[in-house]
Amino acid sequence: MRALVAAAVIVLGVPGTALGASLASRSLEPGALVRVHRFDLVGLHWRGSGDVLFRTRSLAGRWSRWQSGLAEDDGPDGPRRGVRVGSPYWVGGANAIQYRARGRAFGVRAFLVRSSGGPLIRQPQLTKTPAIITRAQWGANEAIRRAAPHYADAVHLAVVHHTAGSNAYSARQSAAIVRAIEVYHVKGNGWNDIGYNFLVDKYGQIFEGRYGGMTRPVIGAHAQGFNVGSAGVAVIGNYQAATLTPAARAALVSLLAWRLDLAHVDPLSRVVRVSTGNPKYPGGKAVTLSAISGHRDTGPTSCPGSSLYAQLPSIRAAVARTGLPKIYDPAVSGALGGPVRFTARLAGSADWTVTVRDDQGAVVATGGGTGTKVAWTWDASTAATDQQYLWAITVPRARSATGTIGTALPTLALREVKIAPSLVTPNGDGRSDRARLSFRLTRQALVTATLVDESDAVVATIFKRLFKPGLRTFDWKDVTVPDGRYRLSLVARDAHGKEVEASAAVAVDRTLAAFAASPSAISPNGDGRQDTLALTFRLNAPAQVQLRILSGSTLVATIFEGGLGGGPQRFSWDGSGLDDGPYTAVVSATDSLLTVKQAVPVRIDRVAPVLRLLSFRQLRLWLSEPARVTLVLDGRTRRMDVKRPGAFRVPHAPVRSLVAQAQDAAGNRSRVIRR
Repeated sequence: MRALVAAAVIVLGVPGTALGASLASRSLEPGALVRVHRFDLVGLHWRGSGDVLFRTRSLAGRWSRWQSGLAEDDGPDGPRRGVRVGSPYWVGGANAIQYRARGRAFGVRAFLVRSSGGPLIRQPQLTKTPAIITRAQWGANEAIRRAAPHYADAVHLAVVHHTAGSNAYSARQSAAIVRAIEVYHVKGNGWNDIGYNFLVDKYGQIFEGRYGGMTRPVIGAHAQGFNVGSAGVAVIGNYQAATLTPAARAALVSLLAWRLDLAHVDPLSRVVRVSTGNPKYPGGKAVTLSAISGHRDTGPTSCPGSSLYAQLPSIRAAVARTGLPKIYDPAVSGALGGPVRFTARLAGSADWTVTVRDDQGAVVATGGGTGTKVAWTWDASTAATDQQYLWAITVPRARSATGTIGTALPTLALREVKIAPSLVTPNGDGRSDRARLSFRLTRQALVTATLVDESDAVVATIFKRLFKPGLRTFDWKDVTVPDGRYRLSLVARDAHGKEVEASAAVAVDRTLAAFAASPSAISPNGDGRQDTLALTFRLNAPAQVQLRILSGSTLVATIFEGGLGGGPQRFSWDGSGLDDGPYTAVVSATDSLLTVKQAVPVRIDRVAPVLRLLSFRQLRLWLSEPARVTLVLDGRTRRMDVKRPGAFRVPHAPVRSLVAQAQDAAGNRSRVIRR
């Protein structure tokens, strides 16, 4: 936390813009006056078990009364690491601050936020969907968010807060307060974003809080231990003694009615939630909470203030009456292949219907009834288990409850389509005579592969086969189409008739074939053994030919360059002018269609191998390089191919005489050993 606090320090001297907020961090000493050009919101951090009292001086020079820092248990789930975090307190224009400790409190740091300006008031609508000022409208600074939002399985309850700051603010200042809280929560406290999911001001304006979608179960940082599955709603101001304004109460009721109805939560119900850990409820403890709880119900805090907390029973009742009829606690039990039961509670007696549709939207089952409870069973014994079904519980004028059964199959797609090699040369020389097609299929489908020429005419059907999902391959062996440039087209069709297509380019050219070098190594030293290299290939059609020698990627010799007719071709090369070492012989043939290349490795080696006798009794010898060793043992000839340099042993019975000589791949011979 200390590192996060240090990282949050920025200069406050930059004026706040119409839709901006800036923050400064100051260490405070007891009783010392700290002056700042201007700030509008204060949040204190300190260590120790005591409390911190502070007061601020307005721009007009008047000192406020002493206020408590109000350390709360707001925040993300996880350990506190010894730092007490105070609530954000709106002061609405000040230039100095003092503090004094009450009890054991030390290491006090003030986070001072400057924020001004805001949008016009938008009056709430007491309907299922209230008017909400979005993050973009109140000027959220999306650049300071530290991480992407995280989501719970659903919203199970709402937790009501107050921000604990001043109640003396104008309607136009509310957006500035929200921006200031955002900056304090992120830059001061080190949280990922503003902690609350929603905020409500005393004028009835509702503000979107934490990023991630107002209708989604975004995990906030407002009730440590119970953030997962809860929606945090903060009323701007201090409601320890102050009464909630009618406008704020109406907006709070409208917001809670809408948000809990989205989750089909009964506002009068009780829910059991397992704490992830805070000073009041250790991790793993199951706690029973009201569906609309006060912050003090989840942790050791006075939030949302005694006055507001006392109003929660009447607020719950008002929420329950708003937006009727309603569907509560929809549930599905069972599985595809057997009975599937749908249940729910209704806010009052009504006609209800349950509908099940397949993944194409067709109705496969429906049932209904009248009353305060939904109870209907679908016989899914004949339902396909390899798809996802959509269900809905509907009541006239109520928000429908919806969900899915089964596993959703991915969207049909053909991906990673490749053909290798992309140039096929089916001329019987064993090189690129066939090609391998590979593709990734997202779901089972009938795949048809056709070969299409440059005029988009289909010249051949390669295969038509049912494939399971995953990475699939097909070996195209019988390539009988004429030479040309083609497109291999794949069309996948699933059981519902949906089709997708993908393709890969491929060319066929039989012009160049059977390139070979004989021998594979030469020793151009004039001894008459393997002094020259024979390079042979066959042309099945006239072509412009280049025959070259490369050292790595560097051209070192050109043996031939020019036009040749069809038929067998032969060239000799003596390696003149080149050092010993490995090389590559490359032939390229360019016809009217394209250029085809083949390559073979060759080697120049003028150095004779060295053969030594290490032990005559054991017939152990040593060789300097791979070579064929010819041995004459007691007059009988024997040959061995030694593939690695170093010592080797010749299996044998006892012998009286030995003659041995080694010859490498280039025809170089060692001296003869005789014993």
